Amino acid sequence: MSNAHTLDHRSTCANCDAPLSGHYCSQCGQEAVLHTASVREFLHEFIGHYVALEGKLWGSLKRLIFQPGELTNEYMRGRRVRYVQPLRMYLTFSVLFFALFKFTADGNTETGPMIEGHTTAAKAVAPARVLADTVVKEQARIAAPPDAAAAQSQSAAKEAVAGMMGEMAAEDAKSEIRAAKAQEAKPEDDDNVDMNINDEYIDAKLTDWPLLRRQWHALNQLSPAEQVKVLKNGMSHYAPYAIFCLMPVFALFLKVLYLGSGRRFGEHMLFALHTNAFAFLMFSVVLLAHLGLLQFLLWCWLIGYLPWAMRRVYHSSRFGTFWRWSLLMLFYVLALALALAVSAAMGVLSVGH
Repeated sequence: MSNAHTLDHRSTCANCDAPLSGHYCSQCGQEAVLHTASVREFLHEFIGHYVALEGKLWGSLKRLIFQPGELTNEYMRGRRVRYVQPLRMYLTFSVLFFALFKFTADGNTETGPMIEGHTTAAKAVAPARVLADTVVKEQARIAAPPDAAAAQSQSAAKEAVAGMMGEMAAEDAKSEIRAAKAQEAKPEDDDNVDMNINDEYIDAKLTDWPLLRRQWHALNQLSPAEQVKVLKNGMSHYAPYAIFCLMPVFALFLKVLYLGSGRRFGEHMLFALHTNAFAFLMFSVVLLAHLGLLQFLLWCWLIGYLPWAMRRVYHSSRFGTFWRWSLLMLFYVLALALALAVSAAMGVLSVGH
């Protein structure tokens, strides 16, 4: 009787019926020895092929983190089976970073206003509590049997309360005077006039775009806090796609900067995937690290990593690497800012849906 771990030894491939002469089929690549379907086999497939704990992951991480550019050179030398594929590595670390970023951002935004709200409320209620306690004490003294000492205490308490109320009234009067002067210096409808002008200008520009025009009107119906939330949600949802679309742009910048080097566009793309995968990995570690010194060291390594990798892969001089790295960072940061702005604007399309 067979059990869950029985091995299926065959002379021909179960997938294409080709003769077997090794551990894998020479025609389709399927394994020659098959395990009976079981939970253990599923876990083995997941760990071996996706998490790649059988050497691929650790060898790839070692070269990616501690040897800038070496993983790209290894791939160009044809040594590819022993390492995790570049696109899979990039997607894994980018998804990890955006998941951690969303988790940490949601945690901060939920606890921050709550704590701040409690603090503000406590400050606002504190003077009222003090005044209420004073009134209660005075009422208790008035209800007590009258004598000379009690009458003197009541008189002093009344004078103290009257002085407190007078100071509060004086502060209120000063605040009203300052508000009146500020109102005279700036008319009340200035902001509304400016907003109306801006709205009319944008509305005119969107005449040929009815969908955007309708969404713009819907956005204006929201409160400022809700508008900010819409833009943040748009950035959180579309930023991963926008940044992924920037990979060919990053490779194109490298292609222009290294004209005449004989490198193909695919090689620049490979370098872009490896370096950006490293950047997402470092960003993820920075989000999880709570030690200032550790974060500082990670940022230093992140800044110095790219020029080091460029020098190792493209074999240029120190000066040539420096000015190319400077231009690459300048144009890529501009492209990244534009991509994030477009991602935030895409959130406007979700208003009303």
